Amino acid sequence: MTLQSTTPFPLTWLYVPGDRPEVVTKALASGADVVIVDLEDAVVPDRKDYARAATAELLSARPPVPVHVRVNALNTPQAEEDLKALSPLPGLTAFRLPKITSPVEIARVAERTAPAEGGAIPLYALLESALGVERAYDVATAHPALQGIALGEADLRADLAVRHDQALDWPRSRVILAARAAGLPSPAQSIYPDTKDLEGLAASSAHGRALGFLGRAAIHPRQLPVIERAYAPTAREIESAEETLEAAISDRGAQALPDGRFIDPAVVAAAHRTLSLANRPTRR
Repeated sequence: MTLQSTTPFPLTWLYVPGDRPEVVTKALASGADVVIVDLEDAVVPDRKDYARAATAELLSARPPVPVHVRVNALNTPQAEEDLKALSPLPGLTAFRLPKITSPVEIARVAERTAPAEGGAIPLYALLESALGVERAYDVATAHPALQGIALGEADLRADLAVRHDQALDWPRSRVILAARAAGLPSPAQSIYPDTKDLEGLAASSAHGRALGFLGRAAIHPRQLPVIERAYAPTAREIESAEETLEAAISDRGAQALPDGRFIDPAVVAAAHRTLSLANRPTRR
């Protein structure tokens, strides 16, 4: 099975309920870098089978946008049905695994879903509890099929009984560090639940970017442009990166730029990343 590759440096990840095919169709045309069809929390129990069947129909051909599927929690019978029904389909890009607390869970899913001809279906682990966050690095290094980790902040808030958003900054940083230490991409930030508060979304996304997240999950198309603006490099950042790389190839040795920054390999690497983000293909 040949799997569809994702957009380099995806910044927007749009969740849609799997039992609403008409909404999924709109999501595929929304401009999101990745569409995540949710079979778990967004679907009530008596519509789980319908959501799985509708998603299987969607993935029987290749959609125009990379599609991830968030399956049901692995300790439920629905999860096994999700994996069995969707693993062989050509339109599947990746599975997102909710409520992960152990690297053993990742290894079992990887083995369960490995295509007969070799390779592996990409997996993403959602850490949604204190135990999951505590084991973040172990999960991040559990299996080569794992392509990323991320926080599920709604469940984590309930588990920790926190009232203020700042209380989640430590687990956020913990997951970012675990991902990078494991050689995985910087995680995408968790959703902002108020779809009408775009100013709050912008401020929260700016804070997330400062912490080290790269991109963000959304639950409504109106959130996508706000996330894109928050995480895409600004004109000044692009100009600064170009100045850095121009100076770095001048063969004049170590030097300081006019703004006082000293050029070293880390600064050059950051400049390359900025320009790669600026030049990424977009769907908007």
